[in-house]
Amino acid sequence: MREKIEHIKQTVTGWPEVTSQTHRFGGLEFNLGSVEIGHIHHNGMVDIPFNSKIRAQLLAEKKAEPHHLLPETGWITFYIRSAADVEQALWLFRLSYLFYASRGSQKTAMKDVLDIPAAVEALHPSVALRAVLSHAIGAVGEGEVP
Repeated sequence: MREKIEHIKQTVTGWPEVTSQTHRFGGLEFNLGSVEIGHIHHNGMVDIPFNSKIRAQLLAEKKAEPHHLLPETGWITFYIRSAADVEQALWLFRLSYLFYASRGSQKTAMKDVLDIPAAVEALHPSVALRAVLSHAIGAVGEGEVP
């Protein structure tokens, strides 16, 4: 598991403005500025915050599970059990990163660094998730829903 976590750390901290630190409940936390975009526990359990609509769509598509302790919030949990799960965890971290990069002061700070709609489209979201993201993030490529 240590190698999987290290791979995730190297990838996520390679994105503009992302830092990592020890998470208060153990594991490794990733932050965009002062905002947590998710964390991974030593056992491979990944917890990531989204808004409730994105969370609901991720659950509907079985891309994640309700948070193990806070199931009624926007948080999701994903378990890394295999090498293939690492890519799904990275996909979820990237989605969170893009969601938070599109909000508030981060949006202004990131505008010259990252084309958020193009980066979201590169994740190849489903039509339903693209519609949710269009409302949460803004214009999202082909199939954009007004």
